[in-house]
Amino acid sequence: MPKGFCISAGVNMKKIIVIAIAVIFLSVSCGKKFDENAVRLYANANELYAAGRFSETVQMLDSVKKFVPALTLRAKSEYFMGDLNRAEKTFRQAIKSGSGTFESRFYLAKVLHEKGDETKARELTEKLMADNAHDPRLLRFAASLAMEQGDLAGASVLLDKAAELSSDGAMVLLDRARLRWIAGKGQEALEDLSRARAMLPWDTALARSINNLENRIMEEIK
Repeated sequence: MPKGFCISAGVNMKKIIVIAIAVIFLSVSCGKKFDENAVRLYANANELYAAGRFSETVQMLDSVKKFVPALTLRAKSEYFMGDLNRAEKTFRQAIKSGSGTFESRFYLAKVLHEKGDETKARELTEKLMADNAHDPRLLRFAASLAMEQGDLAGASVLLDKAAELSSDGAMVLLDRARLRWIAGKGQEALEDLSRARAMLPWDTALARSINNLENRIMEEIK
């Protein structure tokens, strides 16, 4: 942590993690001067964004011009506010300002699609797929583009891949639910199981495992 960069006792753990990630990002951005104020604004804006206060997020980050995570967060807020033109401009600014911009490029593709620029949206999506073929969000978006073009077979393949990834995520939650149950955290385990079930695209053996564990936990809680 840079000298003089202090975190007050009232800052919650989530904000500490956000700040730490931001500092790491800046540390690996060679030749870029550390901007303490940008990191603080970004950490505070994250809380506003998580609460759905997009207009306030945009206002808080309006002065940040080069810090990619902050630019991306501002652009996403503009996107969810429905200001597609401004969101496109800010996403492009984020992409131009630094590396590691999958999030910016992904949302830029969504913006282009919603603005009706299908050719550029597909081109950008294809480029993203080359390096991020295991991202469920990207797979679903690519599938929607394929369906709009009448490529039902291609869309089916993409959605099958997304479904497989969702199943993997459900298995992680199931394993964590087991650990939480063993640790006596029944309610938290049930929450994990509920999330795991929502991720499954169909009734599978995994779904039955989720149901069985849920029933055992419910009986114990009663």
